Amino acid sequence: MSKMQSLHERRAARNRAKLAKIANGRPRLSVFRSSKHIYAQIIDDVQGVTVAAASSVEKEFGEKAGGNVDAAVVVGRLVAQRAVDAGIKDVVFDRGGYIYHGRVKALADAAREGGLNF
Repeated sequence: MSKMQSLHERRAARNRAKLAKIANGRPRLSVFRSSKHIYAQIIDDVQGVTVAAASSVEKEFGEKAGGNVDAAVVVGRLVAQRAVDAGIKDVVFDRGGYIYHGRVKALADAAREGGLNF
């Protein structure tokens, strides 16, 4: 494992530890960002299941490029819509080891516009 990977994993674990203290049973909106795509899923940690998920790889996503801010906005709206359909409005935002900037921030803002509270 490279030094960058281990640092990323440490940041992600530190972020999730803080989220576990404030979650109060709320599901977690987790973000994974690769160089070509972005993925988001809402995870119920109490039951250990994924309630809703969206990514830039899906067929519904369309022709947009998967690794840019526009794609992150579409994924954020899509995951918010699926969560609201599943009856979830309040979540905690798990940015993983990524800084809250660019695609991660765009996804979070779009999810808030879509009806999620965090």
